[in-house]
Amino acid sequence: MTPGGTFLDVQVEVVRSPRRRRTVQARQIGELVRITIPATMTKVEEDRWVAEMVRRIERHQQTAEIDITERALDLARRYHLPVPNDVRWVDNQQFRWGSCTPIDGSIRISSRIAAFPAWVLDYVLVHELAHLEIPQHDRRFWALVDRYPRSERARGYLLAKETEATA
Repeated sequence: MTPGGTFLDVQVEVVRSPRRRRTVQARQIGELVRITIPATMTKVEEDRWVAEMVRRIERHQQTAEIDITERALDLARRYHLPVPNDVRWVDNQQFRWGSCTPIDGSIRISSRIAAFPAWVLDYVLVHELAHLEIPQHDRRFWALVDRYPRSERARGYLLAKETEATA
């Protein structure tokens, strides 16, 4: 955050609320991001939450630009994989790039991936689509995933990102 109260190209306004006890809320109003925090929050906690809430808003903007359902349907057709019942972005996956529930045919993709190259997103979608057919990571599963031509390259990219995050 810059001294003038801006974070990247976004103006940030922090409102300390005596009624708030624990929760933090962020709303984008045009070019302004209004972040409401508990009045008792320390400056260190405020800085951490401002950065986190701006990051969440940026992720939301990135995911809004990608029609993930259409992309998944296209990949399912192209690589002869099962069609999902539901595909959506999620913000609560800290340690996974995606997840799948074969029982109901739902796929969830971490919003962190929206900033990655499109071929990496496609790989994660193919990986989760393959789980609709084969839940475990066995030889047959990897044969389905490897129908995607950039699978090995994408695995390397994601491995590098995981290493970055833990360094």
